[in-house]
Amino acid sequence: MGCVQSGTCKPPFSDTITVLELNASIDPNPTTVDESSDVVLRYRTPYFRASAQVLVPPVLKKEIWTIGWIQACNQMDFYNHYGNEGLSSWELPALRSGRVPALSDSDGVSYPWYGSTSEIYTVVGPTRRETRLTVSMNDNFHPSVTWSVPIATMGSPAQLTGIRRHQCFTTWLVARHEASGEMTLLRTLRWKVRLRIDVDPQRPLGQRARLLEPLLQDQPLVLPSNEPLPTSALTPPNANHAQMLMWRPSNAPPIMVIPPRYTHTP
Repeated sequence: MGCVQSGTCKPPFSDTITVLELNASIDPNPTTVDESSDVVLRYRTPYFRASAQVLVPPVLKKEIWTIGWIQACNQMDFYNHYGNEGLSSWELPALRSGRVPALSDSDGVSYPWYGSTSEIYTVVGPTRRETRLTVSMNDNFHPSVTWSVPIATMGSPAQLTGIRRHQCFTTWLVARHEASGEMTLLRTLRWKVRLRIDVDPQRPLGQRARLLEPLLQDQPLVLPSNEPLPTSALTPPNANHAQMLMWRPSNAPPIMVIPPRYTHTP
């Protein structure tokens, strides 16, 4: 375990918070492809799931502790290829430029937590007995990719020829003392999603796309020691709000199709 801010001593109580059980996995099934729409190709990746059982000793003082999951995106390569026309790309400008090492993957409301339901548990002191709690989370991707280039007019022919995706995440199990805001890292996980889909736009709808790899995703890693929590993993914007869609034609300057909802300010 360790503190988020180096040089800051942990309160002795945080040393006694114990992780009794930790499970992390990605469902052992392939990405599914959906061609039911004549406008977009949809796919759904298997779920990443994490669950932890934590033991919190009696809280003798009038204080509040929150135990939960924080997740950040470390890398996002997400390209949709349209043959000789070019490619579209969902991008995180602050991550792509190296201005931040990671971006929050919060739900956009419950910063810094990944979510506010099963993802966190709050212990309100004083308590006479120890608290045994479970916090869990899951994550997957279900995007829509246009058959025609993203700046095409309605009714344009299908030109999508392939999808390539490689996205990496760090997920922390954290205890936070609410009065001070101090965080203690209990566990650190790393996981990723890779994807390669080939598309033949000349084939009939329903017969165009083929998942090439992987059939099964790599399983998450529980790191032997905790990694630091960067500030950009704790504060807005989250990855969904910071991403933008670019169209990068083969023989012309790139075009921003969908701007980010929020921009990162260091």
